[in-house]
Amino acid sequence: MELLDFARGPALTFALAVFVLGSVWRLVGVMLLPRLRDLSPARDGAPAPLVGALRTIARRMWPRPEFAPATLFITLNSYVFHIGLAIVVFGLAPHILFIRQLTGLSWPALPSNLVFGVGVITLFALAAVLARRLMHPVVRLLSGPGDYLSWLLTALPVATGLLATSHLGARYETLLALHVLSIAAFLIWFPFGKLMHAVLFVFSRGATGIRFSHRGVNI
Repeated sequence: MELLDFARGPALTFALAVFVLGSVWRLVGVMLLPRLRDLSPARDGAPAPLVGALRTIARRMWPRPEFAPATLFITLNSYVFHIGLAIVVFGLAPHILFIRQLTGLSWPALPSNLVFGVGVITLFALAAVLARRLMHPVVRLLSGPGDYLSWLLTALPVATGLLATSHLGARYETLLALHVLSIAAFLIWFPFGKLMHAVLFVFSRGATGIRFSHRGVNI
């Protein structure tokens, strides 16, 4: 119980503080980046900057037709584990209770068996991501320690959560403590690694959309 008390108490509190402060620091850093004013007039029929940004964010959610066949598997697999993670995090009753304690927000939970099944599928999808990273020569060349650490800290909470739910490998209290500690590690790493793309992709795609739509480029 001492490990579980530590995980639920100091470890999770520290992780949440790092997550919030680190995320705010990264976002402020992005907002304060110097911007070069575009002095050229907008092309005829160019949409408003906000429209161009939102249009590009939406269009880039799926690859262009020329690249879709070659990237179909990785695109579909990415949707599987991203949506799976969202269902596991926001659909399980204990997670909703934790979020309510933090924010006061709450919503109906999904059936536990359904969330468990989604968790299994999500873990397999994450394993496919790692396999591709290890086997694809170009992706392997471009991968660094941070990429593998981001993968590990994403997969561990899913794996430990499934083990705790199944009561496999150790006492439930120990498995639950490891699950909470894995979540704490994920939260601490999130603002400083590539996991931050979950937030920053909006800014990068939006900036691209504004710049290209101003020039009349349809992307």
